Amino acid sequence: MSTTLAPTPVPAPVRRAPRRRTRVLALPEARWALVSLVAFLLALPLDLGGATAWTYGPLYAVAYASGGWEPALEGLRALREKTLDVDLLMIVAALGAAAIGQVLDGGLLIVIFATSGALEALATARTADSVRGLLDLAPTTATRLREGGEETVPTADLAVGDLVLVRPGERIGADGTVAEGAGEVDQATITGESLPVLKRPGDDVFAGTLNGTGALRVRVGRDPADSVIARIVTLVEEASRTKAPTQLFIEKIEQRYSVGVVVATLAVFGIPLAFGADLTDALLRAMTFMIVASPCAVVLATMPPLLSAIANAGRHGVLVKSAVAMERLGEIDTAALDKTGTLTEGTPEVTAVTPAAGAGVDEDALLALAAAAEHPSEHPLARAIVAAARARGLHIAPADDFTAAPGRGVTAVIDGRTVHVGRAEPTEGAAGAAGAETTVRVTRDGTHLGTLALTDRLRDDAARATTRLTALTGTAPTLLTGDHAAAAARVADATGITDVRAGLLPEDKVGAVRERERAGRKVLFVGDGVNDAPALAAAHAGVAMGRAGSDLALETADAVVVRDELTAVPAVVDLSRRARRLVVQNLAVAGVFITVLVLWDLIGHLPLPLGVAGHEGSTVLVGLNGLRLLRESAWRPE
Repeated sequence: MSTTLAPTPVPAPVRRAPRRRTRVLALPEARWALVSLVAFLLALPLDLGGATAWTYGPLYAVAYASGGWEPALEGLRALREKTLDVDLLMIVAALGAAAIGQVLDGGLLIVIFATSGALEALATARTADSVRGLLDLAPTTATRLREGGEETVPTADLAVGDLVLVRPGERIGADGTVAEGAGEVDQATITGESLPVLKRPGDDVFAGTLNGTGALRVRVGRDPADSVIARIVTLVEEASRTKAPTQLFIEKIEQRYSVGVVVATLAVFGIPLAFGADLTDALLRAMTFMIVASPCAVVLATMPPLLSAIANAGRHGVLVKSAVAMERLGEIDTAALDKTGTLTEGTPEVTAVTPAAGAGVDEDALLALAAAAEHPSEHPLARAIVAAARARGLHIAPADDFTAAPGRGVTAVIDGRTVHVGRAEPTEGAAGAAGAETTVRVTRDGTHLGTLALTDRLRDDAARATTRLTALTGTAPTLLTGDHAAAAARVADATGITDVRAGLLPEDKVGAVRERERAGRKVLFVGDGVNDAPALAAAHAGVAMGRAGSDLALETADAVVVRDELTAVPAVVDLSRRARRLVVQNLAVAGVFITVLVLWDLIGHLPLPLGVAGHEGSTVLVGLNGLRLLRESAWRPE
């Protein structure tokens, strides 16, 4: 890990493609659902207030038409393929309700399903946006070196073997190897390493990473279309396509249920009619049957617990993107965690100050000298050293003649004496620096004064979160990181994790997740960076840390921890499991009501008002039961 404390120059303006984010109302599904909802809400008070039918009837008609035409069309297409789904059944049930005067019930069904379809379309569009946005990390042009000088070319035109000049503050245009120069490169987007990495001739670099200091000449080693960034895009797209979404219970049985209700309704209408029953009576009984057998209570049995859990989690800083995502979170039986930005905060801190024997300085004096020399620098390590000195209340003397050299450190004149802060050799790491990611050496007028150890700060709640995840899943989490083995081992020791995999590229993290999936496990992956996005997409459920999370990670994940409280991850998993238990309870209640009402209608004579009351009563009952998770006590962070 690099320990150069050179200043980070202000990056030159880089032309970036505009953020391509699909607007909600740009989706036709959302526009039609909005029209349906508005029309229904306008008609509802008129209907309940006793207004004449001609005032609210046209509004209900608009709600039916705008919200129902698309699922009806999809249902008809499904019929042509000899399949039947609940969407078409809902349309038929809504029209049947309207045919016997229950226009409000039918309109409510239409609005629920139109809104659900719009949310699904929005989620799909936003995922596509995030994948496209990832390509903006890579620059569109690069400076290619020729015998006759420099030329600016599109990065897509670079070929293997080309020599590219990367100035300080520029992003590297292609995967390759440093041919000349030295500089520190921020490659957190690819490897997840918390600090910039010193690159010298012979070192590998990746497209899309940021060169902070020093000019580099990079020999292109891979076609831009096959760069690590491009492979991340491919991995996310493939994972999104191949990972079959977990379906809610009603969706799993919708084909058989839909066919059964349709067949039964036709039988309830046709059989009495064949034996001479009155047409109106037969139709009324059939429509009553379809109303009481329709899955309104089943739909509401499923959704309110999950939506209540989503609302409760949102109040506590966890945004779960959908009911399906909430359901997935409760199904996981093992967890895998990223390191930088997830178990750690992603920012360095001084963990040890070790004066050299006989140097004549104590800890405070050594830290104050280092901070004074580093004060003009904007390097992450420099900021950490200055912050440590300020935390101790130390005086930071002004620095003169400040200079910085990539890979060598910084030099400044402090009180008339030359102070140098730079990389320490491995043999110079003192005992106090054990486990540090970075050790720096401080000298004054060429005399060694001591060393400072810096490391990525571990989150205060990391150990508690991993302990509770272990209790919930029955197995300890796995640490998957692109950082080096020593840094990973330090974090693992502090959090009680024993299964550690370090030095992983994004595809390696995906491989580790899929290895567990093939073994029959349902994996929860928690990460924050672009390099974590493929694993977030491939896992059964993905959670992104929101404060410093990349756009791609936030869009790909099923849930986002906005406040970066790691204990919120096991809390939302626990909440999801209780929501799933409420779903089972509600399905049992809904099933009992539907069975009793259907048998009453078939065996005896179920009056329509009583059938509607029983149907709506069961719907209200399961809805209220699902709202229990809105209570504050339902959230259990510890």
